[in-house]
Amino acid sequence: MKIKILLVDDHQIVLKGISFFLNMQPDFELVGEAHNGQEAVEKAEELNPDVILMDLNMPIMDGIEASTLIAKQKPHIKVLVLTSFSDRSHIVPALQSGAIGYMLKDVEPDQLAEAIRSAYKGNIQLHPDIASALLAEVAPNAQPVKEGPGRELMEQLTPRELEVLQLITKGMSNKDIASALTVAEKTVKTHVSSILSKLNMTDRTQAAIYAVQLMNESE
Repeated sequence: MKIKILLVDDHQIVLKGISFFLNMQPDFELVGEAHNGQEAVEKAEELNPDVILMDLNMPIMDGIEASTLIAKQKPHIKVLVLTSFSDRSHIVPALQSGAIGYMLKDVEPDQLAEAIRSAYKGNIQLHPDIASALLAEVAPNAQPVKEGPGRELMEQLTPRELEVLQLITKGMSNKDIASALTVAEKTVKTHVSSILSKLNMTDRTQAAIYAVQLMNESE
């Protein structure tokens, strides 16, 4: 079964480019487009998509207000913000509105596709730059886990998995981690899956925040 997607953006060129990409994915079905938040709310009701790619700065009704209404009216729909704004004044309200993730428009196409698939499954999705910024606020001086409370919870990870997790806390994507470690991206994905399984977590951001908290405890 394909993932039904509603694309919301007020720029026609952006709509055209993203639509083309989405239609190339064998497991995606682009069920509609909207040009502002009001249309997004109406089409969410009409088309009942699985995932909505939501821009923020739009006429008539912005993406945050639209996401808030959709979360109330159609809570099963996953709203994934796709915008150019990377400042906290946009990120926090967007996530508080009920959006399951926040991606920037400079994201690599493959990363966007994976974010959509993961959001569909109910996992929180953050652009690497956004994750890095939020983690920096949580623990700006965090260091790798050494001795201290919580270390035993990390000992189930292999040395390589710990290395991958530490790179995740820096907001690095699988592609970036693969390059840094000189391994295949597929290998990194395997490590990430193993890390999430061992820590009983559903997404990499949750695991990164958990690791950062343990890093602070070890200081």
